[in-house]
Amino acid sequence: MVNILTINAFNDNYIWLIKDSQSQHCIVVDPGDATPVLEMIKSQHLIVDAILITHHHYDHIDGVETLLSVLDENIKLYSKDRLFPQSIEVQEGEIITFFENSFSLQVMELPGHTLDHIAYYNDALLFCGDTLFSGGCGRVMEGTHAQMFNALSRLAALPDSTNVYCTHEYTQSNLAFAYTIEPKNSALLNYMQAVAKKRQLGLATIPSTIGLEKTINPFLRCLQNDLIDHLQNQLATPLTAGLETFSALRTHKDNF
Repeated sequence: MVNILTINAFNDNYIWLIKDSQSQHCIVVDPGDATPVLEMIKSQHLIVDAILITHHHYDHIDGVETLLSVLDENIKLYSKDRLFPQSIEVQEGEIITFFENSFSLQVMELPGHTLDHIAYYNDALLFCGDTLFSGGCGRVMEGTHAQMFNALSRLAALPDSTNVYCTHEYTQSNLAFAYTIEPKNSALLNYMQAVAKKRQLGLATIPSTIGLEKTINPFLRCLQNDLIDHLQNQLATPLTAGLETFSALRTHKDNF
């Protein structure tokens, strides 16, 4: 068993801390800023065993060197590419175990947002960096629309109960866009109300779940006829289901 602790960073980033429920050992995911991580570690008397990196963008890795120098240079550091001299490179399907083999995560390669993007997941948890957001997805910055569509399709195939730990609080703005694409989606309307209440109280909207995202996230709904029809009307161009719809949708969101 583990507990997931939320660490706020920058304006809207989340750094995730996975704590072993039976000890003070923990794992840190995507530490773009060392300061709030060190504050939580000190306040809760935690021991960091490993750092997991989903991709190379600064807001996911800039705290790594400080954490290693302040805490322990022998902390295990996992990433797809050798981003640091200490990096342990991982690849598709690799299983990493922690906390005396009581907790494990599998690696999924998800090129699209960046070419080195990976996720870490098990039957209950998904740490997906900037690939899937609640109500949205990451920009296609290094890969192709086809790669991103494939990445999201793979995530959508995970169990509906999987908790989704993305790394940005973009939910409200994503839902504002989603509403323009599916204004009659009752699940989306209900979620927008719930999210608005959470944000008014200063609460995080993450984690989401795969099941929820499949009902409200337009980027996971590119096979839905109602969405395709509405997008075709907006763009005044015919679209086929799947990749072509996704590509048009992602380009439309880039200019929203």
